[in-house]
Amino acid sequence: MNKVRIAVIGCGRIGQMHARNIDLHEKTTLSCVYDVNSEFAEKISRELNVFSVQNVEEIFNNNEIDAVLVSSPTNTHIDFIEKSVAAKKPVLCEKPIDLDIDKVNQCYERLKGNTIPIQLGFNRRFDPGHQAAKHSLMNGDIGELHQCIITSRDPGLPSWDYLKVAGGQFRDMTIHDFDMARFMLGEEPVKIFAISNALINPKIKSELNDSDTLMIIMETASGKQCHINNSRSATYGYDQRVELFGSKGMVISDNRKPHELKKYNSEYVEKQEPYLNFFIERYQEAYMNSITSFVETILEKKPVSVSFDDGRRALILAEAAYKSVKSGKFENIN
Repeated sequence: MNKVRIAVIGCGRIGQMHARNIDLHEKTTLSCVYDVNSEFAEKISRELNVFSVQNVEEIFNNNEIDAVLVSSPTNTHIDFIEKSVAAKKPVLCEKPIDLDIDKVNQCYERLKGNTIPIQLGFNRRFDPGHQAAKHSLMNGDIGELHQCIITSRDPGLPSWDYLKVAGGQFRDMTIHDFDMARFMLGEEPVKIFAISNALINPKIKSELNDSDTLMIIMETASGKQCHINNSRSATYGYDQRVELFGSKGMVISDNRKPHELKKYNSEYVEKQEPYLNFFIERYQEAYMNSITSFVETILEKKPVSVSFDDGRRALILAEAAYKSVKSGKFENIN
């Protein structure tokens, strides 16, 4: 197998990005695309000159398709993961696995013993800066890790229609940060305390019982500490930072700008461009690197870099955070 032939299920904003990345990647071929909304699939089909299937079952029954990338709505993820496994096709699925932890646990039990690769779409693990921070930690550059601080702030609120179906800020937005915390800490958090509110748009709390602003403190069994802060609206751009503080020093994986030019005059110094304003731009390399990792898993028989269980454990942290918000106390993580 010279190139991995991948079909994309779900051709919304993220699915279209994945389709373009697969089309560009040197070790992949975009086999076909599918979306329940045929207009979405046909749009990317015309752009990339690739076949659009009308029935998703054609993907699972086609022996000329090696693997599947799932970027459809969250409530379809478990079904498409299980169908991919049944068809013996490795699958890369966007996060979260599902919004219902019970459904995720049931799927986890059904998939026990499965050897078909399932990779979760936690793309931030593949960001060059975040990976460099992890490597510095592993190399001993900062000594023993004491604290991990994760800042994740979107440039603006998503649409109201999106918020109504997103499943809540902890499950939808913070899920990435829960995974990043586990990735950096190298240990499972055992205690969590969370607070949340709707400070940007109070209707998010009063009408959706959701939040747009939150903070989290977690602790591992060995005492390592993690702080996560999220906001759905940062006026200065997409604010994405990870700081690791240890016994010998600190490393920071910082925000990214279009370029590093600085301007100086009589009115200001070090004036720079604002941060990249969209997650697809900020994490373009990370998304492509996640495809590379998926391909290496298939071609080189490597373990998946981000497993189904990683996705399950991130959702467990989200559920524990909701429990803490309700109780107003530290909660043990089961």
